[in-house]
Amino acid sequence: MSLHVAIAGATGVVGAEFLRLLEERAFPVASLRLMASARSAGRRLAFRGTEIEVEDLAEASFEGVDVAFFSAGSAQKAHARRAAEAGTLVVDNSSAFRMDPDVPLVVPQVNGDRARDHKGIIANPNCSTILLVMAIAPIERQVPIRRIVVSTYQAVSGSGAAALAELEQQAADEREGRPLTPSVYPMPIHGNVIPFVQAFDADAITTEEWKMVKETQRILERPELAVSATCVRVPVRRAHSEAVNLELERAVTPDEARTWLDAAPGVTVVDDPAAMRFPTPRDADGGDDVLVGRIRRDPGRPEALDLWLTGDQIRKGAALNAVEIAEHLFEVPAR
Repeated sequence: MSLHVAIAGATGVVGAEFLRLLEERAFPVASLRLMASARSAGRRLAFRGTEIEVEDLAEASFEGVDVAFFSAGSAQKAHARRAAEAGTLVVDNSSAFRMDPDVPLVVPQVNGDRARDHKGIIANPNCSTILLVMAIAPIERQVPIRRIVVSTYQAVSGSGAAALAELEQQAADEREGRPLTPSVYPMPIHGNVIPFVQAFDADAITTEEWKMVKETQRILERPELAVSATCVRVPVRRAHSEAVNLELERAVTPDEARTWLDAAPGVTVVDDPAAMRFPTPRDADGGDDVLVGRIRRDPGRPEALDLWLTGDQIRKGAALNAVEIAEHLFEVPAR
């Protein structure tokens, strides 16, 4: 089987990761079309030993395209619908469709069968949500979760190439004694921790925090599940981390949780405190698995567990999850 593939948003950080993943995983690409905004049209990007010219997404036709990976932002919603109407399966990485009841919200290792309910579009969840549900779904399958409290430590890659450049520039500016000038973020990110991601609502909850609440409930099919999130931006390049407290229906030992997580695809347990082994974002950078460790009892609640996780925001948190959705639907053999 070979598929005609398109990438919308091909010149962005996630678009570049799509190109790498399609090569690394030997995805069955019969033809590849690259699309982006008008200002990027005409650029040429390398793929499998050749160069492909980037098309203007606004003018591009999707006729004959089997699957299109969209990472062009929620403003490109109309183009995603246009592609679906042309018969293309759209896997969309923006927030545009995530809460649309007609669009499945999918993490293949957690609710992959939901992908088959699509009507032309499948939504890729928020990066922090993907990493969270990968680590908690294996536990939820064994013992229902009553409440989740999660604090994120989110890499600047989640804000795109401009944020990565800003982090590097501020580090250089500090070394040279120059003032740090923020642009992407409301204050300098270098050497700092910013408890704010995206925008505040009237209750001082951020957009990112609401995403984690609503998307986790939807993926686990637990609309009543209590979820509390605090989302924080940290000066790390591309791997997100999360501290998670799970209140469960019954007490679960750390060894039980480790056993369930060890058996879960896409999860690697790194948990040996005596040997100082636990996951860090450096370990996760460039990898495919969600790393989980620091699995321990909550000393204040016998039916609760604490754990720590980290995963690459651009790979499993974005491009890899989308490619895995397509592999699952088209039954592409695992590589």
